[in-house]
Amino acid sequence: MVRVYIDGGARGNPGPAGYGVRIESLDGTLIEELYGALGISTNNVAEYSGLLAALKWAVDHGHQQVEVRADSELLVKQMRGEYKVKHPGLQPLVARARLLIGQLDDVSFQHVRREQNKEADRLSNLGMDQAEAAAREERERPEQGQSRLF
Repeated sequence: MVRVYIDGGARGNPGPAGYGVRIESLDGTLIEELYGALGISTNNVAEYSGLLAALKWAVDHGHQQVEVRADSELLVKQMRGEYKVKHPGLQPLVARARLLIGQLDDVSFQHVRREQNKEADRLSNLGMDQAEAAAREERERPEQGQSRLF
């Protein structure tokens, strides 16, 4: 069994977004850290992107039992079936997560306080930093057919 801490965020909501995942053994030993930039997106999409990255990692690495810990109460309750997923932008992400869960033996979800999710938060901020840098680079790039004057 592995324990995965997931987080996601967007600066501006929507804004430059990223996700972070910390994967540990049950004794807390670090196995892997994942993070990624998502471009401009929302906090909820970023949270689900972290979940998808964690589940895909578990499937790809043969870990059949996964304990997911997240500070997003919405995500946890939606994945447990306690809340409906009403937002059309989240429905395909939830469907993808359920497909990945179907490839695993046991997946549980636990809501944790933000203080218990600091490492996943740190990683999601790295993803948001990358998204901000990419957006800045895009803004500064000259349009095709134009040249910069120095």
